[in-house]
This record gives sequence, structure tokens and C-alpha cells, in this order.
Amino acid sequence: MDNYLSIFTEYDIVGAFWVNIQLTFWAAIGSLVLGTFLAMMRISPVASFRAMGTSYVNIIRNTPLTIIILFGVLALNGQLGLDLGGGFQQNFFRLAVMGLAVYHAAFVCEAIRSGVNTVPLGQAEAARAIGLGFMPAARLVILPQAFRGAIVPLGNVLIALIKNSTVAAVGSVAVESSSVMKTMIEFRSDIVIPIFLTFAVGFVIIVIPIGLLTTWLSKKLAVSR
Repeated sequence: MDNYLSIFTEYDIVGAFWVNIQLTFWAAIGSLVLGTFLAMMRISPVASFRAMGTSYVNIIRNTPLTIIILFGVLALNGQLGLDLGGGFQQNFFRLAVMGLAVYHAAFVCEAIRSGVNTVPLGQAEAARAIGLGFMPAARLVILPQAFRGAIVPLGNVLIALIKNSTVAAVGSVAVESSSVMKTMIEFRSDIVIPIFLTFAVGFVIIVIPIGLLTTWLSKKLAVSR
């Protein structure tokens, strides 16, 4: 037991999870903004916008996240010299956030589009009848109801984002949970299973409240029909 407890003084496990939470927070904001924009393109009356939105979703969803993160580090930073500022580690952190946001925006887009499908067609027709164009109708009528109908899918995307934040390790983010766990296993191979269980339980503690919250919100904010 003392052997196991010593890892909490030797390694900053809580700090490692905090890095994952920060990655998740900033990537969630970025993916929500980009995903909403893509969803607007997907439901746009302009065919070229719909085609561009569909192409983005199909390409990104079928590209491994690891490749997207590595593209940011090796191509954007290594070859093109993209520097997002803040020093060496902070630059890689921001590149990882950008990669996570770009990837999960495709899933946010589809979650919002599923919410749009729950909005009765008569709502859009009524908006057009009173003279609203596409953008005002989407902003004032369609999207507010779509977000309420997409709470559970968006919650699922957020949970996936939390777990996928560990992929940032391949992007040279050296202080997040999966890289810290790898270091711990390398130097404390006598307690591999307890180390693994510690990190597994850590993610369970983070993820389960989000699942419960999104379920509660979906019932609380459900649109009455």
C-alpha cells in the first residue's frame, strides 16, 4: 500500500487530469463555435454551402484524430513554422486544442443537425411567413430549439472529447494524464495495475457527472410538442 501511495507524492496526477480538463474546455468551445457554423452550412438553402459542410464532416469524421494532431505538430508547426505563442509547451498545448476542436466540430455539427431535425417544419415556414430570412430564422427560431433537442448528442460528443484529450500526448503535450501514466508505468513497473486503475477511475469520476447532467438537462429543457 505504501508503494502505491508514494506515486501521489512522486507524480502530479491531479495536475495531469487538470491539463486534460483544460484541453477539453478550450476544445469544446472551439468545436461548438465551428460545429454550429458547419451545421448552418449543412442546412443552408445555398447548395455550395451544403456541399462544403458535408465534405468537411465526411472528411474529418473519417480521419483518425492522431493524424490530425500530428498534422498540426509536424506540418503546421514543423514545416510551416506556425507558432501560437506562449512558449514551447504552451504552443503544443494550443496546437492540440486546435486539432481537437477541428476534429470534434464535425461531430458537434451532426449533433446540432439532429437537433434541427426535431424542430417541426412549420416553425421554419412560420418564420418565412413573417418575412424572416434564413439567418434570422435560424438564429431566432430554429437553433434555440435545435440546441435543446441536441443536448444528449452534444453531451456524448463532450464525453468523447474528454477521453480523446489523451491523444494530445502524440502532439508533445507532455503533462497530460496519458503521458504521465506512461512515465509512471515506465519507472514503477511493480504497480502497473494500480496505476492503470487510478487513471481509469479518474476519468470515470470526470465523465459520469457529465452524463448525468446532460440527461437531466435534456429532460428539463425538452421542447413540449
